[in-house]
Amino acid sequence: MTDLLPHEAIVWAFRMLIGRDPKDEGEIELHRQHPDVDSLRTAFLSTPEFRLTFSKFGPKQPYCAPLFLLQKPQDPALPWRFTPPSLQEPVSQLCTAGQMEEPCFAELCAALDLPVSQHRKIWEFCFLVAAMKANGLLRPGSRALGFGVGTEPLPAFLVKHGMSVLATDAPLDVVEGQGWETSNQHATGIEALDRPAIIPFETLQRQTQFRALDMNAIPDDLEGFDLCWSSCALEHLGSIGHGLRFIEESLRPLKPGGFAIHTTEFNLSSNTDTLEAPNLAFFRKRDIEELASRLVAAGHQVSPLNFHPGEAELDAVIDLPPYALPHLKLLAADYVTTSIGLVIRKAGG
Repeated sequence: MTDLLPHEAIVWAFRMLIGRDPKDEGEIELHRQHPDVDSLRTAFLSTPEFRLTFSKFGPKQPYCAPLFLLQKPQDPALPWRFTPPSLQEPVSQLCTAGQMEEPCFAELCAALDLPVSQHRKIWEFCFLVAAMKANGLLRPGSRALGFGVGTEPLPAFLVKHGMSVLATDAPLDVVEGQGWETSNQHATGIEALDRPAIIPFETLQRQTQFRALDMNAIPDDLEGFDLCWSSCALEHLGSIGHGLRFIEESLRPLKPGGFAIHTTEFNLSSNTDTLEAPNLAFFRKRDIEELASRLVAAGHQVSPLNFHPGEAELDAVIDLPPYALPHLKLLAADYVTTSIGLVIRKAGG
């Protein structure tokens, strides 16, 4: 008998592709019969409900930045700016086309063994490294902690710079049924981090440790790290509150003055309504500002918040399912979203 698709995969498809929850368990069970995820997606894309949901977001409806993005934070203690963001001088900022046109973007892609592509996930990795470089963190002998690493190139890149890495990903029982373990986006050991174009695997093994770790329960025995990072992981922790709590908790394993650098999903459509599902959440401007206020009040430093959504022609393009390039802004669950990067320095340095 063919294995049924996971229950959560069907719920996710409804929310992402049609913008609603399934009507009942019968509707879920019907779609679980598809032989694979590609078949499931094709079925959704051919429905009148899908076409109705996305018809209003055609080429004649480019993205226009809402006024809330221009508003200063209510907390005067928060550093803030509103200018086109740059990878040359990264702060806490959104993914934009202008950053991909900077010479350093191609250089970062080459260093990370990634294609030079107008894709926000490529930007996330480049942003993480750009922020590390800008803050002088790529030092031989430094210790780095990666959360939810999957198969990303960051561990190999950091080891090439003489650093030691503890790479972590969720235990299998935590991700079971969500599709990560079968989509080549989940790691169970160092082998998943092999990047021969960056460093030999033997070198990676010598300077890298791997550990299964639930990001909602960071253990107390982790300490003494110079930096930690995560890329497109904290939005999957169960809720907006869980994701924000993780960012705060990620500072605990750091030395005084250490840096936490994270990327996640950002809601470009609304500062009130958003998606908050068990396996995916879109963070609003207000969520980021409330987190930053707590961090600053606790003595930490938050790199200036820059919610400028870009001013290039590509910054107005909204990618629709089935997603393709350019993929900077996309429509998901009836919200236009992109990626945001956050840079935080722990108090005491």
